[in-house]
Amino acid sequence: MEIDYRLAFELAPVGLCLSRDRRIVDCNALMCEMFGVPREALVGESFQVLYPSADEYERLGARIAPILNTRGRYADDRIMKRADGDLFWCHVSGRAINRASPHEAGIWSFEDLSARRPVKAELTPREREVAARLLDGLTSKEIGKALAISHRTVEIYRARLMRKYQANTTADLVHKLMAGV
Repeated sequence: MEIDYRLAFELAPVGLCLSRDRRIVDCNALMCEMFGVPREALVGESFQVLYPSADEYERLGARIAPILNTRGRYADDRIMKRADGDLFWCHVSGRAINRASPHEAGIWSFEDLSARRPVKAELTPREREVAARLLDGLTSKEIGKALAISHRTVEIYRARLMRKYQANTTADLVHKLMAGV
């Protein structure tokens, strides 16, 4: 029996897309459904339309390029934006076709985590980045290194998150972030 790769792409249990120079070349139906956009409106568009802000799109692109250069793949949990403006947690995984030019062409998957991790508090772009790394179990020093900021700055953002989520400890904050409380 011959495998129909196009059908596999279309029926994959996660959102999938092919990219070139950080633009969407093709995507499957689940990705369109997840972001609330028809395929015709996504194909040819920059990934920027899926981010809460242009700043987050630029910062993340700059941060993942060296990782894609080294490993050829990248994955994280981040807050993304649907067409109606709703924000949601999403697990994003990708692979560069050419490590030497990581944004040239890639394969990306998107998994909607909103059923397990709703977004409740209004967060700034940097707070979202720190929250995502806290959920990965990173320390302030590790987060600072990943975001190219000092660990003291990370602690300031963590304190803001704790106030917004009314958390008494970092463990309580992580629990509330996971629960979307």
